[in-house]
Amino acid sequence: FEFRAVGSKQSPSFPVTVLNCAVTAAIREITAELRGQIGSKQRASDEDKLAVIRKYIKLTKGVRFEGDNYSEAWTQEAERRGLPNIKSAPEAFTYLIKEKHVNMLTKETAIFTESELRSRYHILNERYAKDIIIEAETLKAIVGQQILPAAFEYRKSLAEAAASLKTVGVEAAPEVDTLQELTPLVACLQTEYRKLIAAVDACVEHPSEDSNAHAMAACKDVVPLIASVRNAADALEVAVADKFWPLPKYTELLLTI
Repeated sequence: FEFRAVGSKQSPSFPVTVLNCAVTAAIREITAELRGQIGSKQRASDEDKLAVIRKYIKLTKGVRFEGDNYSEAWTQEAERRGLPNIKSAPEAFTYLIKEKHVNMLTKETAIFTESELRSRYHILNERYAKDIIIEAETLKAIVGQQILPAAFEYRKSLAEAAASLKTVGVEAAPEVDTLQELTPLVACLQTEYRKLIAAVDACVEHPSEDSNAHAMAACKDVVPLIASVRNAADALEVAVADKFWPLPKYTELLLTI
């Protein structure tokens, strides 16, 4: 397991604690199995050790994969083997309060009390939902107050330029073509932006009695729209002239700072 460059809010201490508990429980289970294999003998023979090793090699065969664990092939193979494929944080949180995991964390290892574990579960869900809502609200402000107004101003400039050129009898096809290419991009962003507003409002008003349902709503309803708004804004970024774009562009961030 590895935790790459986690942010200051994302301490790996709790996941590491859970992993250590899982390893502790596994070592205890294997130790008990080996003691049972030894029986009344003074010490374990090589055959006793190999018998236990063979058993656990077979038991853990399903989680071993010799290919690329980042590929779609492993996802398909894991599904074929019946392994869980947890794709979101709110879904992962539910595993924390499954009976066998609660027993392992509160009884077998006694690292947590059950009330503490359930408290952590609710806090994780609540924090996730709030973080997503804050990110979405920030995106709403950027799009509504900076990006769309900039795109409208650029469209206006193109329209005025085309009208002026036609007035003096000059061909305005380049400006008109640019305007026609720009308009669907602006419309797409505005559509996704309105969807995001509706989704965030619904998520904010979601009943908070079930913290996981709230987190799931943020994950399924808001997160995809954050991505779609971002994609629409990225497409618009390359179409709007630099003088109108209010934010640093990728080229500026990469090459001029």
